[in-house]
Amino acid sequence: MNVLVLGGTDEARRLAAALAGRAGTHVVSSLAGRVRDPKLPVGEVREGGFGGPAGLAAWLEERRIDAVVDATHPFAARMTASAAEAARATGLPLLILRRPGWRPGPGDDWRPVPSLEAAAELLPALGERVFLTTGRRSLPVFAGLDGLWFLARSVDPPEPPLPRRAEVLLSRGPFTVEGELALMREHRIDVVVTKDSGGRMTTAKLHAARELGLPVVVVRRPPAPGGVPAVETVEEAVAWLEAVAHAGGRRGSHAGGRLGGHAG
Repeated sequence: MNVLVLGGTDEARRLAAALAGRAGTHVVSSLAGRVRDPKLPVGEVREGGFGGPAGLAAWLEERRIDAVVDATHPFAARMTASAAEAARATGLPLLILRRPGWRPGPGDDWRPVPSLEAAAELLPALGERVFLTTGRRSLPVFAGLDGLWFLARSVDPPEPPLPRRAEVLLSRGPFTVEGELALMREHRIDVVVTKDSGGRMTTAKLHAARELGLPVVVVRRPPAPGGVPAVETVEEAVAWLEAVAHAGGRRGSHAGGRLGGHAG
């Protein structure tokens, strides 16, 4: 069975590792190539884009892929949409593997918004010194907020234009609550902006914001394509692939219903 894992996340790496030692299974992990020094999964790795849904569909046919697992970042909406279209075109089973989103707890002051643009519009009413953790490609959305100061953290250098008053911090998680508290206090942060990425690697900033009583602007996830099964754990993804293999492998029946999958 040939499996394509659309990756770049911790879940994708763990799925590749779980499948690597299984007899009769070959896994190809695809990375977008946007991070300069990515953490590589075990097994075969492909880096770079496919050229849209048509290019992905052609690649799937060429490599005789039997099933696709989209384990990309929850905000990689374009890749997820391409995967759904390519799966429809080729008749291949597709699963979305997404870690669950964050949920506010007692003492949290979260301000959910539907987009980065909505976050930028809300910020001036919440504070003046912003801890921005929405990724290097997001900074142009905040570039016009000249009255605010930003501490922008990303793995790689951000893309311009940048806010006029901004300090860039290049760093990769996981982070600790103690470290995030020290960082926010040092820079006198009074509001945090984040995407609802989920997972444990970057939750420390949320705990630190709660302890400091800071508002957190949380950008909601884009919706998943309709009709595509979705699971939240690597174990569920492995079970789905086993069901696909049992159903006949390549061009086999869509196994999502057996797992109670949903499109999020």
